[in-house]
Amino acid sequence: MLLTIILLMTVVLVFLVRGVQDFYTAQFYTQMEKVFTRSELVNHLRQAADDEDAISRISGLMRAFSGELGIDGDTRNYYLLDGATADILVSSSLDPTVRLDITPNILTAILGENAYTENPRSDYMDVAIPLVGNDTGTEFVLYIIDNKQTMQNQNAEIFTLIMEAVLIGFIISIAVSLIVSKTLLSPIQGLTSAAAAMSDGDFSRKISVDSKDEIGILAETFNNMALQIETMLEELKMAEVLRREFVANVSHELRTPLTSIKGWGETIKSLGQKDEKVLKKGIDIIINETERLSILVEDLLDFSRLQSGGQMKYLFDVVDIVEEINGSMQIFERRAESLGLKIKCKTPKEAILISADKNRLRQVFSNLIDNAIKYSKPRDTITIEVKQDTDTVRISVSDRGIGIPENELPSITERFFKASNALTGSGIGLAVVKEIVLMHDGTLEIESKLGEGTTAHVTLPLLKEN
Repeated sequence: MLLTIILLMTVVLVFLVRGVQDFYTAQFYTQMEKVFTRSELVNHLRQAADDEDAISRISGLMRAFSGELGIDGDTRNYYLLDGATADILVSSSLDPTVRLDITPNILTAILGENAYTENPRSDYMDVAIPLVGNDTGTEFVLYIIDNKQTMQNQNAEIFTLIMEAVLIGFIISIAVSLIVSKTLLSPIQGLTSAAAAMSDGDFSRKISVDSKDEIGILAETFNNMALQIETMLEELKMAEVLRREFVANVSHELRTPLTSIKGWGETIKSLGQKDEKVLKKGIDIIINETERLSILVEDLLDFSRLQSGGQMKYLFDVVDIVEEINGSMQIFERRAESLGLKIKCKTPKEAILISADKNRLRQVFSNLIDNAIKYSKPRDTITIEVKQDTDTVRISVSDRGIGIPENELPSITERFFKASNALTGSGIGLAVVKEIVLMHDGTLEIESKLGEGTTAHVTLPLLKEN
């Protein structure tokens, strides 16, 4: 205990002494810069330097500002030096025999620059300011030096206090050590027992310690660690459940269009050209299902990159958002018609230019339109609307389908998440969409009411003019 107290007090002493030194040093240079950067004093000093009785006028000004500069004639003094020889012309020192060494700051001031450089190893603090007259060009150096006596006195008092504290601590430690040694044993045994249980996989054991000392903090930390590990295990279990659901969803998403393509391919093969209506329907379905597969495969590839910590590749160029929306709509128009749906597109006639990756942007719109088609009912209308604001363009894709439960909206763009009422979907499409939109400095908002439909809003910044 005594050794601990001595070590702690030594560290405290070092930090306090260093703190006092840093405080006084910082205060000195801050005080000097604050005063000498005031235009009022600088202007007066320059005017005084031009005066025939320059030395007297400068001395008067320095006496007037002695309070602000902390000049006391003992520990801190000012000196007016000749700008060429550094001879003392006048000073505030009470010792008339004082001599000055030519310090680096004085040399810097002689060369015409303000000098506030600190030398931590020196036993003084100083600043030097060159004074050049506006008219005559008379040169002086105003030099202020502090011998650090005040700081040394303060450190001596701190040292005395620390030594007294060590003595008192030694006396107290003898009594306290007996009590502490007993109170430490019980919690440590509890920690050992709980750690052994944790090694056997039991994370439910908690340590009850009422003290607020280091042992109490350790016990609380141990309990928190056990809780976090238990939580992590639950999250891993949940992640495994989500992974299995994801695999099942993707398998279903792949199997459904493949089965449809295979079935209609066999039907077309067997019919040949005999039934043109059936042939046209089959080709439409094959095209639609192929588009679904294409979107899903692209999402899977991008999702795989994100899961592995990689980044999707982007190639930014100037893109007309109106042209891209119309192009995406045309891709899905035939599929929508085959399902008894209508796509209504409201876009301005003039171009709206943004900086974007055209392929990634089309991937966003394809996902949103595909979702609207999947969750719409026959004879529904899907609306795509483009509105330009001052700095942004907002693209909205709305459907009147099944909608999303309100409590699930905040999670709808998370990876693997799939709405409870969704019969199809892999749970990765909107996650990829969100990632792409964010990489374009945009935002994705989903509004929905159960049984009334869903609207996805994508807001992107307009192209900035150079």
